[in-house]
Amino acid sequence: MDNVGQVAEEGKPRRGQLRIYLGAAPGVGKTYAMLGEARRRADRGTDVVVGLVETYGRVKTAAMLDGLAAVPVARLSYRGQEFAELDTDAVLARAPEVVVVDELAHTNVPGSRNVKRWQDIEELLEAGITVLSTVNVQHLESLNDVVERITGIRQRETVPDEVVRNAEQVELVDITPEALRRRLAHGNVYPASKIDAALSNYFRAGNLTALRELALLWVADQVDVALQRYRQEKHITDTWEARERVVVAITGGPESETLIRRGSRIATRAGGELLVLHVLRGDGLAGVRPQTGLKLRKLADDVGASFHTVVGEDVPTALLDFARGANATQLVLGTSRRSRFARLFDEGIGASVVQRSGPIDVHMVTHAESGSRLRQLLVSRGLARTRTLLAWLLAVLLPAATTYAGATADLILSTDVVGYFLSVIVVVLIGGLWPALFAAACSVFALTYFFTSPYQDVGIDSRQDVVTVVAMLIAAVTVALVVDRASHRARQAANARTEAALLASYARTVLTYEQPVDRLLEQVRENFALDAVSLLERWDGHWRQVAAAGTAPCTNPDDADVDVPVTAEVRLALSGRPLPAEDRRVLEAAAGQALLALRQQRMAAEAAEAKRQAEATELRTALLSAVGHDLRTPLTSIKAAVGSLRDTELSLSAQDTDDLLATVEESADHLSGLVDNLLDSSRLATGTVRTQLRAVGFDDVVSRALSSVDGARAVVVDVDDRLPAVLADPGLLERVIANVVDNALRHGSGMGVDPVSVRASEYAHHVELRVADHGKGLPKDAADSAFAPFQRLGDRNATAGVGLGLSVAKGFTEAMGGTIRAEDTPGGGLTIVISLPAEEKSVTRERA
Repeated sequence: MDNVGQVAEEGKPRRGQLRIYLGAAPGVGKTYAMLGEARRRADRGTDVVVGLVETYGRVKTAAMLDGLAAVPVARLSYRGQEFAELDTDAVLARAPEVVVVDELAHTNVPGSRNVKRWQDIEELLEAGITVLSTVNVQHLESLNDVVERITGIRQRETVPDEVVRNAEQVELVDITPEALRRRLAHGNVYPASKIDAALSNYFRAGNLTALRELALLWVADQVDVALQRYRQEKHITDTWEARERVVVAITGGPESETLIRRGSRIATRAGGELLVLHVLRGDGLAGVRPQTGLKLRKLADDVGASFHTVVGEDVPTALLDFARGANATQLVLGTSRRSRFARLFDEGIGASVVQRSGPIDVHMVTHAESGSRLRQLLVSRGLARTRTLLAWLLAVLLPAATTYAGATADLILSTDVVGYFLSVIVVVLIGGLWPALFAAACSVFALTYFFTSPYQDVGIDSRQDVVTVVAMLIAAVTVALVVDRASHRARQAANARTEAALLASYARTVLTYEQPVDRLLEQVRENFALDAVSLLERWDGHWRQVAAAGTAPCTNPDDADVDVPVTAEVRLALSGRPLPAEDRRVLEAAAGQALLALRQQRMAAEAAEAKRQAEATELRTALLSAVGHDLRTPLTSIKAAVGSLRDTELSLSAQDTDDLLATVEESADHLSGLVDNLLDSSRLATGTVRTQLRAVGFDDVVSRALSSVDGARAVVVDVDDRLPAVLADPGLLERVIANVVDNALRHGSGMGVDPVSVRASEYAHHVELRVADHGKGLPKDAADSAFAPFQRLGDRNATAGVGLGLSVAKGFTEAMGGTIRAEDTPGGGLTIVISLPAEEKSVTRERA
């Protein structure tokens, strides 16, 4: 029994419970499952009533209502029609323990007690009544735009996610897309007139798979929220590995982007949630620049992660507290940027987190910024201008400071010498040779002037002092040379990396783009900040521009700022600014890639032309083969019939004469249709089809088209005249429908007991006409070939016709801005779907 109707301490009834049955799409069995629960509760003695249930004519669903008490629905009139709505007042007056109310997201008819049905349900819950209800995932407010992108249909009726989240129970009613499509094809969801349109549009297998995944993920999120609530209520801090959660800890340094991307890959492989965490020191010493913070937040959004910031004096403690609070299963950290010497005194955040992480897995990610900062300063970055300026400043200050220290502290000469040596070494390491030589000169002057005899004189009497001065100069020069060489090698390595990256990019462009030459030249222009780049080729003694990028590209190598020869007949001309000599190696490689791309492009064009000629030859051969028989057969019939009519020795009755004349007429019609299709096919091939689009109704065009088709009396037509008009050329659309119906009669009629059917329906601002037969249908993966010329569904015998009908229908439909496709008929056969845009307003225009 449900605890409904009991009175709380403050005198109000205890709030009822909401149980929702969530489905991915209509027809999965939500209402059936809800009614099954209602019957089980009623069998246990619970007072259950049905407030409102929509059966939509589904027999099995309606049968579940037998034996359940029901509250009469409210009948409301709106715009001349009567609608059934939930009678909230009647349910409240009846005061059952449990009420069944279908379709939680339903919008009530104007004049109802509330605008939305979920608001009615809220009143019932406040009255202490437990409610069983249903909703589809496409009606959830947060997923409305996602569902529209998947299905092409925007749901007008939505329910706030919070309403569903607050339900005590949300039960997912799941069914595979294949099973749902079978259920639909058997007529268990929609009436027969809607089956084809539903299967071909909203209920496509891909759509259903995506909607099912949405429903599963949404329910999984709600389960996770419930788990978090339970852990908080029970004060549980241990990690429960119910779902993978990956926390990426960033410092805001240059390695942060690498960590976020690596964490994204880990979370994607694990199918888990990604959280990006930045721990701020409480003293404010380790902040992040606003621009960097915005960039990292955007990257986190791009990879689908949530961004979090916490403040803590002890970074490892703050990090682990957050991870445990979020029930994280994995942590991603960058390797330390400390030097080995620094790690002797402080092991760093990573090592501390690893030791204290417990069941949380820790990933230590290497990055370009890890390792000794001093090594990076000396080798990786080279000697920047700021370092050179700093070195010159220190070249003055350090010798002066050493001199002052020696004079005031009364140190011995050897100590002074060591101080000057240290000053020179520091300047060497920071600024290279020339600042170091200046520092050495300053040090020698100070040493000889202030600390060697004779004092306050630059002369040197002691041989020892001479050796000291010379050693200082040699040390400065030697170390400076080493630093300069390391810096030079670093610059060379950086240049080599840049060149390799550029060359790899150029090669990738040549291999991946359909028109690689233009794209390659544009890359060269961007890489070297040029105004224009052009590829020139000598032709009959004159230069001509083969390809170009930028503004005002050169047409002659003599006018270029940089001229890069590729071959004797091909040049790469660059304009905008002169380039240094070291860039010519990359430019020469780029020019070679451009020549390769040009040749590849020309070979592709030649191959396409050869393919076109081969197809044209095959087309002519097929045409002669197919048309030869198709022309000969009716001509032979006409000749035989006319010969019989002209033979004076034959005594023909009136019936015989009529039969022979009918044969002549039928054969002439066949010839006329064949010639029309050949002419139409030729017009399509040459692009001379012109359409006059205007608003027309499918019902009118179908009736005219069927009047010109033999055997049209066997066609079942179901086209509602209330459907929106479509934008089409009436004459071309009539030919399209006639060709498709004729094809269905010839290939589908007589193959089964069901006749050819023509039905129309509206879907996503289009009106679709379906011509369905119940013949053999198409072989697997042969849908596209059905519209190729001279195709007879794989049959090329001489009696099947020339095979241009569907080809012409496809060309005409596309010329009118529509589409045509082939589908399997439920139960066997072929369905041709003609889709044209619905009319928004009366338009008459010509399309070339």
